[in-house]
Amino acid sequence: MADRSRRRKKRARITGCICALAVMAGLGAFTAYALPWAYHEFAGMRNSIIGKEAEETVNTAAEQGVDFPELTVTVEEVEGNLYFQQLSEEEQTVYRELLQGVQGMQECILLHAGREAQPAKVYEYLLYDRPELFWCDGSSRMTVYDSYTEFYPGYTCTAEVREQRQVEIDAAAEECVSGTDAGASEYDRLKYVFEYIVNTVDYDENAPDNQNIYSALVGKSSVCAGYSRTAQYLLGKLGIEAVYVVGSVEGQGAHAWNIVNCDGKYYQMDVTFGDPVFLAEEGGQRLPADIINYDYLCCTDADILTDHQPGSEVIYPVCDSDDLDYYRMNGLYYDSFDAQILLSAMNDSILAGEEIFVCKFSDAEVYSKARDSMIGELFPRAAQNLASVYGLERVKYTYVEDETHNKIMVFWNYGQ
Repeated sequence: MADRSRRRKKRARITGCICALAVMAGLGAFTAYALPWAYHEFAGMRNSIIGKEAEETVNTAAEQGVDFPELTVTVEEVEGNLYFQQLSEEEQTVYRELLQGVQGMQECILLHAGREAQPAKVYEYLLYDRPELFWCDGSSRMTVYDSYTEFYPGYTCTAEVREQRQVEIDAAAEECVSGTDAGASEYDRLKYVFEYIVNTVDYDENAPDNQNIYSALVGKSSVCAGYSRTAQYLLGKLGIEAVYVVGSVEGQGAHAWNIVNCDGKYYQMDVTFGDPVFLAEEGGQRLPADIINYDYLCCTDADILTDHQPGSEVIYPVCDSDDLDYYRMNGLYYDSFDAQILLSAMNDSILAGEEIFVCKFSDAEVYSKARDSMIGELFPRAAQNLASVYGLERVKYTYVEDETHNKIMVFWNYGQ
């Protein structure tokens, strides 16, 4: 896998306490910083995921004869799309008409949709299924007749600019895809895209075009909609099914993420939440810049529901397998608390020169039992070992408590 440069995001804040531990005899001083787990303040998520609402005009004049263009988008081209599958047969025809119209950037699209139809909903579903339609801003105007609708979609750019941007998107996508190993498993490709987006995109609610893939792939800054559509788009390039999920996050409002299909099983995935960002600590101490939060890579419905809530209008695939849990797969998951096992694991981490040690526990009870012992006893003992092994006069480390996910992380400072 190709190395990618890390870009720090700018919209996060943390609060916390700083505590100093006593100097250990003969070993020099070490200091621990305790920080609570923190996520981005997704102010932008309070805005509509899609954008502007449709404006509708009901035309009461007598209908004229309508000459509908030939529908060339076939059912086979779209039948695999999840949102398309949620529609009635009549709505599926409208979906195909809309797709054909926006692909040609038509100013007015004639739809087989009368007064009782919901073309705005169908258009919303189309954009959820098709991240490549980056030139559609989600807005629309409609003139509705008894048996058909004149639909006027909003576009973010001209056809000429669209063509230029497509070239840039193609180049950016190729840069990403070319970094994958030819024989990589589906999980490795999934993980690669997750890490690639986290490492190359900044969260910025003021980023231009932040509801589409152009913002993340080319502009390298976006919000949750851009992150999730980009994941959907890149994974599609690698032959992996990815669904765009709309919902909300507790206390933060509207949000978007993904459900992915890996080797025939579905998993929840939130790329935006994969990148927790911390501000500089007092004394100039900073956490490593390449932290990735793997709690939101291939997790279950139960895991995501701790702080996410999907919309209720759509039936999403069930995600009930934890066989791709990152912490289980990497020996960082503990069903019980054993102080000696954890201390030994921390010492191995230090001997390997690793900056981060992470341990996740099976439930709140095990986490609670481990927490006090780790903070009060195991971290200081491991710090003594670090000072002894590397001949340091002073050792600093920072630990992060993540009660939501029953996880503790410690970041070692090797005195560089």
